[in-house]
Amino acid sequence: KYLRDVHTGDGNIFVLRRNVHKLEKALVMKPRRELFALAFIHETVASYADCVARFAAGQIHDSDTLEWSRQVLRVYFASISKSHPIVEEARAIFETAAEDAPGAEHVGERERVPFARSPAELPSYDQLLQLAQQRRSVRWFDGRPVPRDIIDRAVVLAGLSPSACNRQPFRFAIFDDPELCQQVAAIPKGTPGWVHNIPCFIVIVGTLAAFDREKDRHIPYIDGSLAAMALCFALESQGVSSCCVNWPDLKETEARMARTLGLQPFERPIMCLAIGYPDMKEMVPYSQKLPLDELRSYNRAAGSGHE
Repeated sequence: KYLRDVHTGDGNIFVLRRNVHKLEKALVMKPRRELFALAFIHETVASYADCVARFAAGQIHDSDTLEWSRQVLRVYFASISKSHPIVEEARAIFETAAEDAPGAEHVGERERVPFARSPAELPSYDQLLQLAQQRRSVRWFDGRPVPRDIIDRAVVLAGLSPSACNRQPFRFAIFDDPELCQQVAAIPKGTPGWVHNIPCFIVIVGTLAAFDREKDRHIPYIDGSLAAMALCFALESQGVSSCCVNWPDLKETEARMARTLGLQPFERPIMCLAIGYPDMKEMVPYSQKLPLDELRSYNRAAGSGHE
């Protein structure tokens, strides 16, 4: 899928997100080079132009990525102090495409370029620890439906999780219709005995269309799991509990989920979450965690001589 999009001009938006993030990283380097990104700037602006055209045709809807790309590319071209034919050709492609890009009415007025952070009032460590201790794997819910605005708020926070080159190769497939929820929640192997009690079920779906090499096949699982933990905390902070449901790598189970969700051949389930308001009368497992000394080590490397 990745290669087909790139070579047929369908504007793989993951290529655009990765390359623009590479430009961001280059722009914050010290010292910044006078001339950089020659190896991928043409691919970046070509992908930008393709994605702008697809947006205009209604084939993609992510105007935020397009506006972020436009702003970063403008900063990039303004920062190049040496003339180079590759840069000038890329600049011409970009300027033409930017004329047709979505305007402020789609994305709002906001700077989306590298910036210096300002101090902010943050939760204390003790507050975060309390949230983590409060979050338990809850399997018994009180039956109330979870409002979608609460779920969406949690998804927004989860979307701020780090991902490799900012590709974010995952999405949240959410089922709050009772019949569909039961159908999907019954597919994993970890829900028998309590599936009937689940009011909302989430499948985190990863896409391999973000990558051109087999070596990156594990990234959707890593990035999706980072987002899943943020999602759990965001839900818990709003009074909604969750239970992470293991996703076994079994051919039959993968095929059943793919059929039920209508997944593309390049999409994979990463993990699942049952969510809902906890029934406070019911018990949860204590689940003793590893002690500090088992979780970390300092400077322990082969041949380092450190204990």
